[in-house]
Amino acid sequence: MENEITIRDASQADFAQWRTLWDQYNAFYGRVGATALSEEIVLTTWHRFLDPAEPVQCLLAENQEQLVGLAHFISHRNTITVENTCYLRDLFSRPSLRGKGIGRRLIAEFYDRAKQAGTIGVYWHTHSSNETAMRLYDRVATNTEFVVYRETLSKTPI
Repeated sequence: MENEITIRDASQADFAQWRTLWDQYNAFYGRVGATALSEEIVLTTWHRFLDPAEPVQCLLAENQEQLVGLAHFISHRNTITVENTCYLRDLFSRPSLRGKGIGRRLIAEFYDRAKQAGTIGVYWHTHSSNETAMRLYDRVATNTEFVVYRETLSKTPI
């Protein structure tokens, strides 16, 4: 199956299939019900992918005209190199197709895009319980052992 997978940029016509994958990804991470992403966030994110002026990008994995995976990434400045760095924000493949090379192909294309943009480093994180993904990540990158801390700030100015 890996040779039948095409990795490409998102287009407007992909929205419905992308949305299905995106909803599955968010459900995997528990963003459902009261914690689900708002429609405003989903649509804004989608429109950013289609805007060439935006630093956030979307890669899609396709097999026989069906989307089977996605990768979202963001190029940004940092404080330890002159060149930009690139953050792999989201990576997902259909659960029924895991182990078929989809994630590996998306990461390879992510690496290529980052190199083409002059980036000298990439990074991402995953939940410590995501053992399936970590088996792949351990083969294609270095686990830095960093821990992520997060705080949600109010949208309303204080």
